Amino acid sequence: MLEGNVRNELGDPYPPFDLEKIDNDSFRITLALAGFSPDEVEITAEQNQLVVVGRKRDEAGTSERYLHRGIAARPFERRFQLADFIEVRSATFENGLLTIALKREIPEAMKPRKIEIGAPANDGGRLPQIKQQAEA
Repeated sequence: MLEGNVRNELGDPYPPFDLEKIDNDSFRITLALAGFSPDEVEITAEQNQLVVVGRKRDEAGTSERYLHRGIAARPFERRFQLADFIEVRSATFENGLLTIALKREIPEAMKPRKIEIGAPANDGGRLPQIKQQAEA
């Protein structure tokens, strides 16, 4: 499904994710995005690239003072290189998990097809011959 496995260009493992194979043509990517809301996450699919970007809204002016802040709220960009014919079907965000459903859709013209072998024509099994016209 993913060409060359999953890579993040900077090697940063954030945010963590799971990659599941549902069946031969269905896959699911789940990213752990605790602290983010759906309006702070953007998903873009272009050609064979899936990009998930997250940016927290500016929290300046809030009255909270953290004694310890262990939940990551830093911006991120996670890229997935998709194989040919993989399409994004849907995305849902629930309980801090972003789930992206993927499906392999091979066009009919690209699918293997069985070619039937026909019986020979009623011409005694001879191959057709090309006759050359006499020059005038």
